[in-house]
Amino acid sequence: MRGSVDGLASSLPIGEQLPAVFAEDELAQRFVEGLDEVLAPILAVLDCLDAYFTPSLAPVDHTRWLGGWVGAETDGGEPEDRLRRAVAAAARLHRIRGTREGLAEAVRLGFGVVPDISESGGAAWSSEPLGPVPGAARPHLTVTLRLPRPTPADRHRLDVLVAAARPAHMPYTTEVIATEGTAIEGTATEGNQPT
Repeated sequence: MRGSVDGLASSLPIGEQLPAVFAEDELAQRFVEGLDEVLAPILAVLDCLDAYFTPSLAPVDHTRWLGGWVGAETDGGEPEDRLRRAVAAAARLHRIRGTREGLAEAVRLGFGVVPDISESGGAAWSSEPLGPVPGAARPHLTVTLRLPRPTPADRHRLDVLVAAARPAHMPYTTEVIATEGTAIEGTATEGNQPT
């Protein structure tokens, strides 16, 4: 919550703008100094307003609020640098939501690691009609994330991110694996089947 800041000088002191008759009036000058103290934080915010809408420059609490405003995929527990990157990328991610690229970028922003994504679909072309259809008959998506020291919380965060960023019609599976190559017990989760 923003409030008064001790010692913050006003960028536009009222006392200097008063008519000449009040320039030497001690009571008038002290009165407007009190107003300056109250208005100084407001003027400072207005002077720097563009910075409040730039995730790399805004105060952290305002960046969290901005993240909710633009629909960034954050949970409130990420480090400050990841929060700022996620908020800055939110608008672009909304344009590519539901694509492989969008899913990979959402997971990378959330964890700092690019996931392995495999999907059942495919694309092919043929010069002859009625060629074989590529991919599997049933759609499915698998997202595997390799982390140095995964925790159950990482598995849950990955599941939430994939559920939000995947194509809406696709059932999915998430898996978190330690980088040493051994899976952590209970790290694979099966996403809900579409209804």
